[in-house]
Amino acid sequence: MADRTRKFSQNVEGPYYVDEDCIDCNLCSEIAPNNFRVHLKERHDYVYQQPKNIEETQLCIEAMEVCPVAAIGNDGLDL
Repeated sequence: MADRTRKFSQNVEGPYYVDEDCIDCNLCSEIAPNNFRVHLKERHDYVYQQPKNIEETQLCIEAMEVCPVAAIGNDGLDL
């Protein structure tokens, strides 16, 4: 389970975030490219834009559910 006290500083403010458990598999940025990006230098994903609609929220939930190391968190503030 993701830990908000260990989230990357690159995450934008909001309910979704990626923490230090990320292994740079890029699944989240493939599933929800409008919301997740890869930090090439530090080799991890992060949330660069919080979901703006139901479709993006559903994709973020899917990314969170398939993350192999549970590095994606949600503080429970969905649309």
